[in-house]
Amino acid sequence: MAPPSGGVPPGLGGRPACALLLLCYLNVVPSLGRQTSLTTSVIPRAEQSVAYKDFIYFTIFEGNVRNVSEVSVEYLCSQPCVVNLEAVVSSEFRSSIPVYKKRWKNEKHLHTSRTQIVHVKFPSIMVYRDDYFIRHSISVSVVILRAWITHQYSSGDLNVKWEENLLHAVAKNYTLLKTVPPFERPFKDHQVCLEWNMDYIWNLRANKIPQCPLENDVVTLLGFLYASSGENTGIVKKFLRFQNRELEATRRQRIDYPVFTVSLWLYLLHYCKANLCGILYFVDSNEMYGTPSIFLTEEGYLHIQMHLVKGEDLAVKTKFTIPLKEWFRLDISFNGGQIVVTTSSGQDLKDYHNQTISFREDFHYNDTSGYFIIGGSRYVAGIEGFFGPLKYYRLHALHPAQIFNPLLEKQLSEQIKLYYERCAEVQEIVSVYTSTVQQGDRRQEACNLRNSYLDLKRRYGRPSTCRAFPWEKELRAKHRSLFHALLELSLVTVPRNQNESVLDFGGRIFEKALKRLSSVDGLHQISSIIPFLMDASCCGYHKASYYLAVFYETGLTVPRDQLQGMLYSLVGGQGSERLSSMNLGYKHYQGIDNYPLDWELSYAYYSNIATKTPLDQHTLQGDQAYVETIRLKDDEILKVQTKEDGDVFMWLKHEATRGNAAAQQRLAQMLFWGQQGVAKNPEAAIEWYAKGALETEDPALIYDYAIVLFKGQGVKKNRRLALELMKKAASKGLHQAVNGLGWYYHKFKKNYAKAAKYWLKAEEMGNPDASYNLGVLYLDGIFPGAPGRNQTLAGEYFHKAAQGGHMEGTLWCSLYYVTGNLETFPRDPEKAVVWAKHIAEKNGYLGHVIRKGLNAYLEGSWHEALLYYVLAAETGIEVSQTNLAHICEERPDLAKRYLGVNCVWRYYNFSVFQIDAPSFAYLKMGDLYYYGHQNQSQDLELSLQMYAQAALDGDSQNQLNERKGRI
Repeated sequence: MAPPSGGVPPGLGGRPACALLLLCYLNVVPSLGRQTSLTTSVIPRAEQSVAYKDFIYFTIFEGNVRNVSEVSVEYLCSQPCVVNLEAVVSSEFRSSIPVYKKRWKNEKHLHTSRTQIVHVKFPSIMVYRDDYFIRHSISVSVVILRAWITHQYSSGDLNVKWEENLLHAVAKNYTLLKTVPPFERPFKDHQVCLEWNMDYIWNLRANKIPQCPLENDVVTLLGFLYASSGENTGIVKKFLRFQNRELEATRRQRIDYPVFTVSLWLYLLHYCKANLCGILYFVDSNEMYGTPSIFLTEEGYLHIQMHLVKGEDLAVKTKFTIPLKEWFRLDISFNGGQIVVTTSSGQDLKDYHNQTISFREDFHYNDTSGYFIIGGSRYVAGIEGFFGPLKYYRLHALHPAQIFNPLLEKQLSEQIKLYYERCAEVQEIVSVYTSTVQQGDRRQEACNLRNSYLDLKRRYGRPSTCRAFPWEKELRAKHRSLFHALLELSLVTVPRNQNESVLDFGGRIFEKALKRLSSVDGLHQISSIIPFLMDASCCGYHKASYYLAVFYETGLTVPRDQLQGMLYSLVGGQGSERLSSMNLGYKHYQGIDNYPLDWELSYAYYSNIATKTPLDQHTLQGDQAYVETIRLKDDEILKVQTKEDGDVFMWLKHEATRGNAAAQQRLAQMLFWGQQGVAKNPEAAIEWYAKGALETEDPALIYDYAIVLFKGQGVKKNRRLALELMKKAASKGLHQAVNGLGWYYHKFKKNYAKAAKYWLKAEEMGNPDASYNLGVLYLDGIFPGAPGRNQTLAGEYFHKAAQGGHMEGTLWCSLYYVTGNLETFPRDPEKAVVWAKHIAEKNGYLGHVIRKGLNAYLEGSWHEALLYYVLAAETGIEVSQTNLAHICEERPDLAKRYLGVNCVWRYYNFSVFQIDAPSFAYLKMGDLYYYGHQNQSQDLELSLQMYAQAALDGDSQNQLNERKGRI
């Protein structure tokens, strides 16, 4: 197919997209390039014998365009005539626009030279600068003043149109006036006084010169490394239409003839474990794959898919595989029906594979009718590895040599490569060692027979020799901590079956290191523990990766090293460690600690954990606890924290035993979710749910126990009894139970009409779960009586559910905000991050770390409290940041001795940039700015801003008055 003809040529030269336009085109185009005052005499054939000749001249007293320009017109008419004077202007885009016209008759003074003074008035928008009244002055390039004479009996009537009149001119003349650029013009005196506030506001912007943004077709989709965990989350990017009209016209022309180039860096750990894994693909407004869609196959080939103009899809697979555990650049260019795929790696990108693929089909390509996804999504899992810089040339098909896309963050990318090379050795050593020990132990068991001869041989014979391992001395020295752990753990804990994995061994190393960290002087031992954490990280146990990231980023008893901190945070994020992903999401959300501000990248990390949070909450395994907002400054909340042998728990247990329904429900909730300092114990919680449901008439307890029976959480499923209890609770007016009946008919009976009936009733009662469930019916296109899917209505119900605190509803809203594919959810990546962050921070694994810090604080274990609050604060959760700053205020000696950052300043400062930051944090930052803190200088203006924000948040007026009095 040939490219479309006509229109804007491929060369993208330009004009500014924001240039101001004049009124309309006319046919007359002035001849530019010289100024003239010569007269052209035009005499009809019938009058060529007349001695007198008509002429017209004019003199301009001021050469520049002014509001009123005085012009002297000298002319001679041989017959009764009409004298015409006209001013026309041209801009960069339009020409010959009349802005002034005047004509008069001369019937008596013939054959005599006459002079007339004319005051030519130009529009204010051509003469003056923008001000409060003149909002859009016009930039003109040419102003032509022209005059001509027509005889009255040859179309010289005043009623004749100007264009027709000019054609019968017997004499004419023109001259050019000098134009003045808009920002060199004077302001107009309007003889009007503005109100002082309007005058002040206008003066603030009066001298600002607007500039057209520089625009080209190159888009940097990714400028920093992205750790892709191989799951169903990724980075969402969206292209807008070009502001430059030529670029936009070219883009529209090429909808059926795509011309573009994609260039991205990749570091792959594994090939795809499923059929396809996402690299970069376009999703259109109908939620279908568009052009281009690039995937990785399980064999290591690239799968490139295009959408055709006729509505079908076409895919092709490369003939070569892409490399593993090596940074390489992938360049794919489209030029109509030709696709060129190139992978380059090695020094100066000299090692490469190249393939050209040609098609006769017409591809459909509209890069603004949807959004791009880098990595995974709800449609397909992403690759396992790392993305580097990604550039997209929207209107050019380039050869790899023409592409400028260097691998930025060279040190960090090199560290990633070295990390995985070291980890390959570690994993091989652990695998071989474990296998050898298992085989040796099995032989020993087989020969472990009891008889007198063998007893004598063991007692007096030669001692048995050590097992031989195939490792050289240099390798042992290189991995000293690993071999130490292997020898130490193998005596007791090395498994006796082939199913034991390297990951399990990493977990054992980590748990042993964690015991040392939790000791009284645990912080003193961090330096000696780090090698073991590195080995655990290499074994794939990425809790260790997060600990290492925090130690290096904060300088916790080790020299602060942000490069190593980034390395282990990225490695942990790639390994799907929840706290690592939250750390990455937070750093990109705020643009701190040398992480670039990138909301789409932040969303990719936060949405990964937010998606897992509801699932984690319904899983009874793992180190999880309910995330509670407990501030160390609040003595009242601290007093009600308890344990299984605490006074609060024992009192609740006593009341629950006596049949107090409220005590039974609270006790069950504490045990089921691990709240208020109580260890998670679902089995004990279910006993209290059952006791309350069967012995009391409390609808909440009846409902809770019904849910437990439906799902079989810690108890055998009993759907019949669960339904009876659910109906009983619903009959008592509990909206959760009404929603539960809808869930029952939807899940077990597939009766969508009945399910919708109950959900509509529960939704009217204010149940957010019901709002979400109704949204699902509309999203799946199964709402009774509604034809097909209705994403708009689904989005409205999801938004209502999210406002009620529903997790999945919030996740759908955050997805809509980041994609912008629904009109009711205009694209807002920052809002998408805020909503996803809100859900991610409810994750039970984060709650477990926070709870350990709180328990250590309540027990007076300052070292351990500092450790766990640092781990929690670096994920970006506000309550842990302010609590950590509080600890550092209470024990400045600990902060100074163990942390390599200004603890009080760092974490109070972080907290005031959070949504709904506490007012006392603003007060603290106000004090720190007022007095200065350590190496931070005094700043009275910022101090006052912080105090003002605290006042807006309703902090104590007495404290504010005391602080304001200082300034």
